[in-house]
Amino acid sequence: MGLLSSKDSNCDDSTEDFHYPSSKSALIIFTRNPELGKVKTRLAVTIGDEAALRVYKFLLQHTVDITKNLKTDKYVFYSEKKHTGDLWDEEIFRKKLQRGNDLGERMKNAFQELFEAGYEKLIIVGSDIFELQQKDIEAAFEGLNDHDYTLGPAKDGGYYLLGMKQLNEKLFQNKNWGHDTVLKDTEKDLKDAVVFQLEEKNDIDYYSDIRDVDALQHLLPDHLDNTF
Repeated sequence: MGLLSSKDSNCDDSTEDFHYPSSKSALIIFTRNPELGKVKTRLAVTIGDEAALRVYKFLLQHTVDITKNLKTDKYVFYSEKKHTGDLWDEEIFRKKLQRGNDLGERMKNAFQELFEAGYEKLIIVGSDIFELQQKDIEAAFEGLNDHDYTLGPAKDGGYYLLGMKQLNEKLFQNKNWGHDTVLKDTEKDLKDAVVFQLEEKNDIDYYSDIRDVDALQHLLPDHLDNTF
């Protein structure tokens, strides 16, 4: 199913809508606009741009499915432009635009904006973790009841989930984003904190990450199989 159609319209990115919190907690979902050649570029080296886009759209839908029923406010932060009429239902997901020069600054700004809006617990996730389930996010929010932070380590040396009860800008500074040192450096920043840690999960960046995932095989070119 396509994410955007000719009937979709771009939101005005020059202003940001203010949303009053309807709960004490909120989920931040970071997503890239699904455009050919701009998503899953490392995966596309092996499977091609079109297949990489199909995989990313599949992962976006998975993220919708595991977050739409969470009993918390939910915000989708788009990488480039906000959209209406896409798979992120406006009656469920509040929509904003990522702002900042790198991933750390964009995440920091998202946390800061929502803490200033009045939320007491915030968690951020990406939109491309096939192993992530609704129960994991629920456990992460519950973990914040008696922990300072929640952290979901990824097998590639990064993390797929981060939660906190007050803004800690240090977590978003001096990191080599996209490299396998991010988790280690983040854990150093949290060495004196009480952290609730989730199970390690696999991020999808390369063909080796999906070659054994049956649910994704129908999205791949015919010449690829799990023996490639």
